[in-house]
Amino acid sequence: MANDELCWKSASELAAAIKRRKISPVEVVDAVLARIEKLNSALNAYCTVTADSARRGAKSAERALMKRGARLGPLHGVPFSIKDLIITKGVRTTWGTRLYADHVPEEDAPVVGRLKAAGGIMVGKTNTPMFGWIGATHNLLFGATRSPWNLDRTPGGSSGGAGAAVAAGMAPLAVGTDGGGSIRIPASFSGIFGLKPSYGRVPTYPPSAAWSLSHAGPMTRTVADAALMLNVIAGPDERDQYSLPPAGVDYVKGLKGSLRGLRVAWSSTLGFAQVVDPEVLAATERAARGFKAFGCRVDVVDVKFPDPSEAWNAIFCGGIATRLTPYFPDRRSDIDPGLVRIIEETLKWPPTKYVQAWFDRLAFWDAVRKLFVTYDLLLTPTVACPPFKVGLDNPTEIAGTPIQPYGWIPFTYPFNMTGQPAASVPCGFTRDGLPIGLQIVGRRFDDRTVLRAAAAFEKARPWAGKKPPIG
Repeated sequence: MANDELCWKSASELAAAIKRRKISPVEVVDAVLARIEKLNSALNAYCTVTADSARRGAKSAERALMKRGARLGPLHGVPFSIKDLIITKGVRTTWGTRLYADHVPEEDAPVVGRLKAAGGIMVGKTNTPMFGWIGATHNLLFGATRSPWNLDRTPGGSSGGAGAAVAAGMAPLAVGTDGGGSIRIPASFSGIFGLKPSYGRVPTYPPSAAWSLSHAGPMTRTVADAALMLNVIAGPDERDQYSLPPAGVDYVKGLKGSLRGLRVAWSSTLGFAQVVDPEVLAATERAARGFKAFGCRVDVVDVKFPDPSEAWNAIFCGGIATRLTPYFPDRRSDIDPGLVRIIEETLKWPPTKYVQAWFDRLAFWDAVRKLFVTYDLLLTPTVACPPFKVGLDNPTEIAGTPIQPYGWIPFTYPFNMTGQPAASVPCGFTRDGLPIGLQIVGRRFDDRTVLRAAAAFEKARPWAGKKPPIG
């Protein structure tokens, strides 16, 4: 099988073929590493490539295949990448900053250990903005990551390296993190699937600077791969006291079944979004209407949620600024200029601002909770605009309307405040060929229904065969 053909196989297909000895883990890893070597200079998706250890792991996985009666994990021989905000034993973890340019952890984060235990093979770390502070991907240490759909555009962030890597066939599985949209934004911008699981479903350690908002989850080309991955990485870990008990769910099996009778809400504003790009709005509205074909009742809802932006900003930006304050001002030149401004602003806040943010967060949840008494799912655009120019922290306007710095992600960060599962599915392209995502939000802890809805949408409107023009 040709190298590029292997790179476009799903993780589910690779795992099954490897177990049947139809293909070798060495072939697969060599193909992925060759593609990384071919494309990474243009995309800058990977900031660290672990080629030597990946090849050793592939050879070990091949030897295990030859042993009679060997017990193979569900991801045996399948390559994966890890976002550079997640610690990896013996492999540099920089959090996207010169402050930790030479940091080498002594242990794996829970997700990394579980993927390895399932037989997965890590091929590298993916690029991220410093401490994941923006929805684009560039930093002072490694530079900018570019979209495989258009090298002049960002793949989003903060898991932008992961999104670009998966979209470009540079490993089928990636772990991203999401404190305000950082899995769903790059999934939308990169034309792939991304799931922010329920808060605590996937344990995180060490805690993020925005710990109470941050989730870890799968970024893949197919929903089935994300479900397979979630089977592996979900479950409690004593290092994360907020991790959830076992759900007792096989997420792969849970993809089957009808959506008939589900009550689905569609909102293009949530009551506070300033503006949505017309192309994005048209594509996502069409996608939402399509759920009627699955037997769902789809209602256009005029929700009036309170605007959670100030509360989220206080918790998210305040947490990152607090983590960086010890380095300020002595190492100011090693901190992104936008983060410098956030730190300076945060240091002026009264202590009550953070406490008030938590009260406002609880009030926001109460409003959302009431909607989900009636509805099983909520659909929105994932992002209010198409992918913007690489190197920008945020777009300054949408369709000619000026917006605030986080005014382009009004649909993602609210559900970090509530901890609900939320996914982005590809639902179309702009006239310029840039991907557009539809967000699917579920009830608290109901990851299975979100995945099942995403799988039904994927079956009706498959996207995995659409490849970006690069390479």
